[in-house]
This record gives sequence, structure tokens and C-alpha cells, in this order.
Amino acid sequence: MENPLLLFPQLNISASKDKSYYKVMKSSIKEESHKASKAGAKQKRNRLSLLLQKPEFHEGDQLGKPGNLAKAASVSPEEAVKWGESFDKLLSEKAGLDAFTKFLKTEFSEENIEFWIACEDYKKSKTAHELLPKAKAIYETFIQKDAPKEVNLDFQTKEATSRNIEQPIITTFDAAQNTVYRLMEQDSYPRFLRSDPYLNLVQGRNPSRPTLRRRSRSFTVNDFQGVRPDFTMW
Repeated sequence: MENPLLLFPQLNISASKDKSYYKVMKSSIKEESHKASKAGAKQKRNRLSLLLQKPEFHEGDQLGKPGNLAKAASVSPEEAVKWGESFDKLLSEKAGLDAFTKFLKTEFSEENIEFWIACEDYKKSKTAHELLPKAKAIYETFIQKDAPKEVNLDFQTKEATSRNIEQPIITTFDAAQNTVYRLMEQDSYPRFLRSDPYLNLVQGRNPSRPTLRRRSRSFTVNDFQGVRPDFTMW
């Protein structure tokens, strides 16, 4: 029997062309894949470069610059001394409130001052219509069981506050706010007045320049600057 390829030579030609076509396609796909890989690597390098230029990656250098030390010393010793006159005086001063908030963060108890600030904002509501959403937000954030920033309240105060949430009035959180205020005044405030950063401010001292080798971060007067309690929801 004769070879079928001799009888139908077009089959051989077609097969040859198909092989050539797939070889070209395979080569083309490899080349495109290689180009895409190179482009992806370049993109990653660019992103990393931009990331490394961000200020937080050079924290040690930034903290040690003279400009930042001048900013850190912007609170005068006279002003800092007034914060020690009373807890009310401390909270009434913007810089004092910022400094105290930062101090509480070092003690992992910033939820107390954040709750107090939220209650102050709540009492500034203009209409009764504003009270319900604000009251529910405060309750769910600070008071209900297992709230993300639950404050330490006695059972009676928590229960009384919970009962008033569905129909809140301007004084709904007064008892809870007063409880947290007294806790901060009697416990956290005295420690704040004995803390190194506060004493540095009173004595007009600048903190020592931090170094990059020192991984355990000391609480310095720099930490008093630029603190803004996060209450975008109010």
C-alpha cells in the first residue's frame, strides 16, 4: 500500500505549517510573559522606592531635627504649670488635652478620654433629631458589653444609661461621663503630673535626641505634639 502522504501531499504541508504556527505562538507567548514579568518587577521596585520615601520610614531622623525640637518646645513652662492646677484646667486647654490623650495612649486607656470627648460633643447637639444616631454610636462604641472601646462603669450606671438609649435626651450620658471623669481625675491625672514628659515641659527641658539603635521607645515630649483624638463619627 502506498504512503498516504505521497497520495495526499497537502496533508504533510498543512501539518508542517501547523507546527511552525504553534512554534511561533509559543515563542510569542513566552516573550510577552517575560515582558510582563519585567514590567511587574519594575512596578514593584517603583512602589517600594516611593514607600521608603515616606516620613514614617525615617522617624529617627525626623525626631532629631532642630525644627521638630522647636515645635516640641512650643508649650511654655508657664502654660504647662497651669495644667497642674486642676484637671478641669488641663482639659480646657487644647494642648493640655492633646498631651493628656497621648499620655493615656501609653497606658492603653485612651478610651476614657475619647468617651469624655464624645459626650462633650453629644451635649452640643442642636436638635433632638441629632441625639439618637449619636447616642447609639456612643453606646455601641463605649458602653455596651464587649464594645470595641468599652469604658469601666459600675453596673447601676451602665444599666441606667442602657435604658435611655432608645429615647435619648441631652443628659443621657451625664452619669457615665461623670464616672469616667472622676476615674481619670483620681487615677490617671496624678500619674500624668509625675510623668517625665510633663516634668520636662514644666522645667523647659528638651528631650534627649533619640537614636535609631534604641528600639525601646521612651515617651518623650515630642509625643505630646500633633495628637488629634479620632472622632470622625461625631
